[in-house]
Amino acid sequence: MTIAARMQASETHIFKAIFPDSTNHYDTMFGGTAMYLMDEVAFITATRFTRKKVVTVSSDRIDFTKPIPAGTIIELIGQVIKVGNTSMKVKVDIFVEEMYSDSRELAISGTFTFVAIDDQKRPVSVL
Repeated sequence: MTIAARMQASETHIFKAIFPDSTNHYDTMFGGTAMYLMDEVAFITATRFTRKKVVTVSSDRIDFTKPIPAGTIIELIGQVIKVGNTSMKVKVDIFVEEMYSDSRELAISGTFTFVAIDDQKRPVSVL
């Protein structure tokens, strides 16, 4: 399989309903909760791409452009956007949807870097 085909095949989509237990005093999703979910989706995406053990080594800029209120649905989309020898970058976007309308907007976007490792936690090729 080509790298481009692997990148496409590893794209990951996860949907979640936002309930009050994951929101702050403004009734919007905690930023830390969003980052946790983004790292989880990035991890799944990276693992699906390489099918090896991976660890997060950094998160790049994360842009919070829209609040995510309680009572909405979010879709997290993870995509491998760059492949190196032992590392890869995964972009994660969070879209927010109102439950009872067709409204859908990009709310948060960020990138995460992962390194593939062996059983001794040493970097190995992602391919």
